[in-house]
Parts: sequence; C-alpha cells; structure tokens
Amino acid sequence: MATNDPSFKRDLLKTLPSLRAFAVSLCGHPDRADDLVQDTIMKAWAKQDSFAVGTNLKAWLFTILRNEFYSQMRKSGREIQDPDNVFTDRLSIHPAQHGVMDLKDFRKALDSLPSDQREAIILVGASGFSYEEASEICGCAIGTIKSRIARARTKLQDMLAIEGEGDYGPDASSAAAMTGAISARTA
Repeated sequence: MATNDPSFKRDLLKTLPSLRAFAVSLCGHPDRADDLVQDTIMKAWAKQDSFAVGTNLKAWLFTILRNEFYSQMRKSGREIQDPDNVFTDRLSIHPAQHGVMDLKDFRKALDSLPSDQREAIILVGASGFSYEEASEICGCAIGTIKSRIARARTKLQDMLAIEGEGDYGPDASSAAAMTGAISARTA
C-alpha cells in the first residue's frame, strides 16, 4: 500500500469510535484512552506500509492499541507519577561536598587533640566501648576517661565552631536556600 493512501486514511478514521471504546475498556479513563488511541493512530500511520491490503485493518489497529497499552503499563510500573514533586522533595539530599569537607575538618581537629583525649573519645564515641571498658583498655579510672572525653568534646566543638545541632549538615546559607527552593515549589 502506498504511503498516504486516501482509502487507508478513510478506513482508519472509521475505526476511531471502536478504538476509543476498546481503549476505555482497557484503561478505564477516557482521557488516557484518548491518548492511547492517538498513540495507536500515530504508530499505524507511520507503519501503514506494513499493513497488508485485504486483511482486517480493524484487527491490525486493535493489536497495535493493545500492544501500546501493555507497553505503557509495563513502563508505568517502573515510574512514579509525581506531578506536584511530593516524592522528589522528600528524596533530596545535601550535596556530598559538605560532608566531605566536614569530615576533613573533623579529622584534622581530631588529630590535633592530645593522644590520651583522642584515644578516649575514639574508644567510647567511635568504637562503642563503655566507659568501664575504655578505662580497662587505657588502664585508668572511669572518672579519668569521662574527664578526657569531656575535654576532647569541648576542644572539638571549639575547633570546629560548633554551637548546636544547627551547625551539622550544610552551612546556614545553603540550608536557607534549600528551604526557600522547597517552599517556593510547594506554594
């Protein structure tokens, strides 16, 4: 069949009501059915040279529509509809460079602590030992371990300029910018 054959176009247009009814029965939504019929017509028009003259055009179109419907269903199973960005706003994370920089600063500050304080804070804070276990490992009294940890924490806070929980994560200006961008999208 030649491309842009007038009889193909005429026969194609005759099937539109049946195609739409079939599409509505498959997807259950008239607006989605219209999109499905449009996709079917576009594919059929593009592939009209592959239609065998004398065969059932309606059956050919219904097959295209059905295949397109199932292709879209498979695709939608892998996608999340999020037109208002509700899910994507929850998925946002702080840029990695802040954490990398903070970790470098922390390591530098930790390395500058006196060795007895560094040892105590690593044993209790990072390794998860209790004060009692740390005192046994270091061979000193529990009070000494507690004192070393308290002094180490104070020095680390001073060196890292940490005044409270708000100092963790991105800096104040980055956090404000992120909060403003999220607020603007939800307004």
